[in-house]
This record gives sequence, structure tokens and C-alpha cells, in this order.
Amino acid sequence: MKNNNPLSPHIQIYRWHISSLVSISHRITGIINVIAITIICGWVASLMLGEINYELTKLFLQSNSGKFLILGLTWSFSFQILSEIRHLFMDLGYGFELRTTRITGFVVIFGSFLLTVLIYLLGK
Repeated sequence: MKNNNPLSPHIQIYRWHISSLVSISHRITGIINVIAITIICGWVASLMLGEINYELTKLFLQSNSGKFLILGLTWSFSFQILSEIRHLFMDLGYGFELRTTRITGFVVIFGSFLLTVLIYLLGK
């Protein structure tokens, strides 16, 4: 017996939408943020072991690699916050129109970069 049910769209024929990008990025930044928070908690806990641990971490965070990591994590947290706000409104039943999802998706993406730059400028 032949099955005439349609197949799921394959990645080669599926057209990407801004909502897809925001959704996947939201999941990835969520994982990154959980790992970052765990590392930050470990760093704070290591402060109890002595001043040398703080100095080593401070030395790393003042290097170019450390500054890049801080900037990346700032973007990740900014993206996650804006995406969570977007999801909160969607959970309340707002913003499901195609145009609205496109606009809010762009707001999340560009807003996260803008928020990162603002946080960087405030920290200088």
C-alpha cells in the first residue's frame, strides 16, 4: 500500500524566516548563558580559596581574549533578555501576526547589539 502523506520539508527546500533564526539563537544563547553562570559561580566560589585565584581571573579578563569573552557574553545575555520579553508577549497571546513576528524578530536581533554597545559604553 502506497502512502500519499506529504513528507516533512527538507532543509534544502525550507525557507528560513526571522522567527526561525531568533528561535534557534534563543536556544543556543540559553545554553551559553547557563554555562556562563555556572563558570561565574565557580569563580566567585574560588575567591574563598585566596587572593591568587582572583588575580589570575582578573588577569585573564583584562586580556583581549577576556574582553572578547565578556563582550560576547554581554551580547548573549542581551539577546536572551529581549527574546524572553518577546516570548512573554507571545505567551500572553500577542504578536502572532506575520508582520509583527518579523518586526519583533528584528528588534530582538538589532536591539541585542544596541544593548551590548550601550552596556560597553556605560562600563568605560
